[in-house]
Amino acid sequence: MKRPPMTQKGAQRLRSELERLKSEERPRIIAAIAEARAHGDLKENAEYHAAREMQGFIEGRINELEAALSHAEIIDVTRLNAGTRIVFGAIVELADEDSGEEISYQIVGDLEADIKQRLISVSSPFARALIGKSEGESFEFQAPNGTRYYEITGVRYEG
Repeated sequence: MKRPPMTQKGAQRLRSELERLKSEERPRIIAAIAEARAHGDLKENAEYHAAREMQGFIEGRINELEAALSHAEIIDVTRLNAGTRIVFGAIVELADEDSGEEISYQIVGDLEADIKQRLISVSSPFARALIGKSEGESFEFQAPNGTRYYEITGVRYEG
């Protein structure tokens, strides 16, 4: 099985989240469960059930992050030397050929993707349409709201 790629910056962000969950959230939830238990009857205790549910969520996220970090291939995108060709880790600057709007995205691993931060998953259809192309090329993309036409105006790799 191929190890999923992850940028160094993304891995660091996930390690920080994991550390926060283990050192702050887990102890806080354990204390909340202990306090709710002290209130007596657990069947009718909403705080206890909410804390247990939150504990399950936190433990699940800790397991997910630990597994992802242990299986990922961490890639230093500054050492890729792909030039103006788009590969994993590239920050791609695009111009919408219809509206003239300019936007940039970085192609990252699945778990570190966050569209609000303009980090798109390497396995997304849009990233797959970009990979292998070079600065200066134009391409069309079948978006859910119709065909969009883009020009790749810049490609860079930074840590």
